[in-house]
Amino acid sequence: MDAEGQKTGRPELIRARRRKGLTQEAAAEVLGVSLTTWARWERGEQGVRARHRARLAKVFDAASDDVDRWVDGWTLPETPSWPIADCGDGSVAATVKSANSLWRFEMDPSRRHMLATLPFVPAVLGEWLASWRYDSPAASAAHNGSGRAVGMADVERINQAQQAFRQMDHQFGAGLVRPAVLRYLDSNITPLLNGRYDDKVGAALMSAAAGMSWMAGWTAFDMTRHGTAQQHFGQALGFAKAGNDPLTGAGVLGALTQQAFHLDRGDWAMRLARAATDTATRADAPPRVMAMVLVKEAWATAFRFNPAESGDRHAAKQVERLLADAERMHARGATDRDPAWSVWYEEMELRAEAGNCWRLIGDHQRALATAEAAVTEFQGRLPRSAQINRVHAAEAHVKLGDVEQALEAARPAILATKALASPRTVGFLKGFDKHLDPYADTIAVREFRDHLRRELAA
Repeated sequence: MDAEGQKTGRPELIRARRRKGLTQEAAAEVLGVSLTTWARWERGEQGVRARHRARLAKVFDAASDDVDRWVDGWTLPETPSWPIADCGDGSVAATVKSANSLWRFEMDPSRRHMLATLPFVPAVLGEWLASWRYDSPAASAAHNGSGRAVGMADVERINQAQQAFRQMDHQFGAGLVRPAVLRYLDSNITPLLNGRYDDKVGAALMSAAAGMSWMAGWTAFDMTRHGTAQQHFGQALGFAKAGNDPLTGAGVLGALTQQAFHLDRGDWAMRLARAATDTATRADAPPRVMAMVLVKEAWATAFRFNPAESGDRHAAKQVERLLADAERMHARGATDRDPAWSVWYEEMELRAEAGNCWRLIGDHQRALATAEAAVTEFQGRLPRSAQINRVHAAEAHVKLGDVEQALEAARPAILATKALASPRTVGFLKGFDKHLDPYADTIAVREFRDHLRRELAA
């Protein structure tokens, strides 16, 4: 008997089946088990063996940890300390409710502290990706709330504020701009979301809110508050879904990809990057957006297979091909379809991200040239980007065996880091310090490390 109407022990397994559009009978057939066995699995009355879990992962195109979560029955419900961002049914009402909850937590000092301690949870990404790919967007983005009437001028002000916040973030680091972003979300965007707007304004408002939620996630990421960042990125993805805005969705998936790099989750970086590329391709994205997602996919491929150490020439060629495609796309220039947030993705930004790929495939000379060019381009205008590329240049010098040049390149990065409210940039310096381990007994490295510790402590 079908257990659809009964209280079940494995709701996540049921949701996975429904997203695939399968009945219980069809799911049982494709897994090679009886209908009775499948129904018992969904009710939690029978265990699922390892070989069947592997088959589930293949059939449902899911990671093994996702399947374990479906089968073992643990979920991630909203609690007083954890308002899970919901990519849910794509409805405006559900998306607005989720945002209200998350942003309200951010404005409560005690709950904000709890949010800051949240871990990054990879399994949540699987749920979001499935929802993004398979759930239908809202039939309409209109909303008839209790607030005031909302117009396109209100939406444009959000977009302008986002650009201003982004520039401040690049200039000073997230520590300075994040409190202002959170206040803007709660004080300015929340009343608009709870207001009255038609479908056209609603779609634009969802996109604008997605951009600002993305900004909140990015600033949390730069502060190395990864669980909080993940929640805001998820909220941004939910807004993009509600507004039927695949371009912004692709951008948010790119941000999640970068977070996965930072957390050394190559498996998730690859899945997220490919989802971003697929989303952009399906939406016939303008060249600048396509260039951005292609570079992220190249980076994810290089990160996952690390040809510099593995010697995987096939992966290296794949990375080179993706980078060449990205460069060709970007060279086509801007279009009138470019989303507002893509303006910052200039040619040097693309080349700087490509530098990470050259480093991972072992072309350290090219990585060095790219990093040095980025420093020249970004210094004064985008201090944090300049600092990060100074560290990349120093790392390339180490790989090329020139330790003295590496230390010379890294010293200005220490001063730049002290001027930024960006814990993430401190992490880059600490990562560079580890590259010096083979030379730890030299006088120059000992002096540099003493200097680094003193400056970071100060």
